[in-house]
Amino acid sequence: MNSKWGLIGEQGLQFFGKMSATISHEINNALAIINENAGLLQDFILMAEKGMPLDPERLNSLAGKVIQQIRRAEGIIKNMNMFAHSVDESVKSINLSDVVELMTALSCRFASMRGVTVEPKPATLPVTITTNPFFLENLIWLCLDFAMDAAGAGNTIDIVSVKTETGAQVRFAQVEDLAKAPLDKFPSERGKALLDTLKADLVSDAGAGEIVITLPRNIDI
Repeated sequence: MNSKWGLIGEQGLQFFGKMSATISHEINNALAIINENAGLLQDFILMAEKGMPLDPERLNSLAGKVIQQIRRAEGIIKNMNMFAHSVDESVKSINLSDVVELMTALSCRFASMRGVTVEPKPATLPVTITTNPFFLENLIWLCLDFAMDAAGAGNTIDIVSVKTETGAQVRFAQVEDLAKAPLDKFPSERGKALLDTLKADLVSDAGAGEIVITLPRNIDI
């Protein structure tokens, strides 16, 4: 097996496993809260059976919390489906902003654990490219993972999709302390293999606190 594809395959499996694990964790969190509120509802029913009056305001609050968690779970599952379908086609036309928003959502738990806020900024123009969606998601995650470590707790990373004359860019901005990060080890060999496969370039500007992925308009050309 070609060493590049071996690296990408191994990285891809690890990436898919990591994202799947965080998705299941988030779904379990929503279910746990729903279960907790269902227990409270049972307590209210027992109280009513003993002749104690029900408080409509508390019941309404309880229902609102359950609905909130159901909507949260629906959003998580929607993202899970989008992520799962990213492996359907090896090359397809995508809206880059959609991919950035998806990866921001999937990375939310990791950002929270590090005390970092990640904010996708709306693109000024539609950014459409033809590429490998799954490999691109993997590359964005590698950059975001590195950027979150470099930024540190209490800081915010902005991610924006930018249309260029030859394709597009994904910019990770406001990465505090990027100059102190181990830039000599970034990207890793697996990251380089992904860049090569996507025909992309990556530049880390420590002075500007910015990491930039540059992508071609069409990976097949």
